Amino acid sequence: MAGLRELAEGNAREYLAGRLEVSGGATARSLGGGVSNNVVLVEDGPRRVVLKQSIPRLRVRDEWFADRSRIFREWEAIRALARVLPRGRVPELLFLDEPRYLYAMRAAPCATRAWKTRLLAGECSSDVARLAGGTLGLAIRGTWRRREFRDVFSDTTAFDQLRTDPYYRTVGLRHPRLRPTVEAWIAESSRRQVAMVHGDWSPKNVLVGEGGLVCIDFECAHFGDPSYDAGFMLNHLILKAFRRPDLSPQYFRLARVTFAWTLGMLPSEALDWFEAASVRHLAFLMLARVDGKSPVEYLTLESVRERVRCLALRLIESAPARLEAALATAAESLPPPQP
Repeated sequence: MAGLRELAEGNAREYLAGRLEVSGGATARSLGGGVSNNVVLVEDGPRRVVLKQSIPRLRVRDEWFADRSRIFREWEAIRALARVLPRGRVPELLFLDEPRYLYAMRAAPCATRAWKTRLLAGECSSDVARLAGGTLGLAIRGTWRRREFRDVFSDTTAFDQLRTDPYYRTVGLRHPRLRPTVEAWIAESSRRQVAMVHGDWSPKNVLVGEGGLVCIDFECAHFGDPSYDAGFMLNHLILKAFRRPDLSPQYFRLARVTFAWTLGMLPSEALDWFEAASVRHLAFLMLARVDGKSPVEYLTLESVRERVRCLALRLIESAPARLEAALATAAESLPPPQP
């Protein structure tokens, strides 16, 4: 399809037929793609292919643009991490279409669901937490101070455009008294270039099925501070306790399990700083998910968002060095369970 500009349900089958053999019975369904991509699933009998295309202007209320070439970085990151992670933990890549900022990958099995979906439904499996935490730890250990990863993935443009600016710097703009603290932390974290960073390590990007886990969405991947990923995941697990206070003990347990399995995989030289740095990222990211450019969508009540905001500000100010201290403060801040 020479004229394809924007991938959509209506053109995905025809486009894919120009690359792979596709029958007349194939169907296409948009998967949304979050705020930064067009993602379409094409199903043709047992064959299931996902097409992913980056977009220049993100789908949020605030003006937010990002370089579309991040899709190439994602492609390369998946290829590279497949060499250090257990087989099947990242998608199987099929082809890259550079002029259209698009690539294709084999879709996860039908029964696979995002960990986020399972968590919000009340499924709090420690087995999944162990696999998720261990996968992050293996990615860190497998790329730790490896020059071949640093040389290829040192560019942080996509991470800056999709994470540092809309999350951290936006928080600094909306909370002016925090701006020096935010900028100092950005600078400190950016100097810590030791391993691969996913950049969006959250339950929505961990797909869970009978075969285990598949990790997706590597468009922010770079070589940098891996404690960012640990803090990112901890933040999402704790935020879900504000959505479901009745399940807060289970969500906090999963935070402990996930983090413990990550720590257990790390090189010994990381252990003296990794936990404190992860909890520091957690604090800033928590504030960013209520006051940044991409607020978490499932915290709809302003009263609950204000509790999260106050908790984040407390954690930023107190700067706990241990996860247990952050969880204790979070437990004090939860709304009462709904009757």
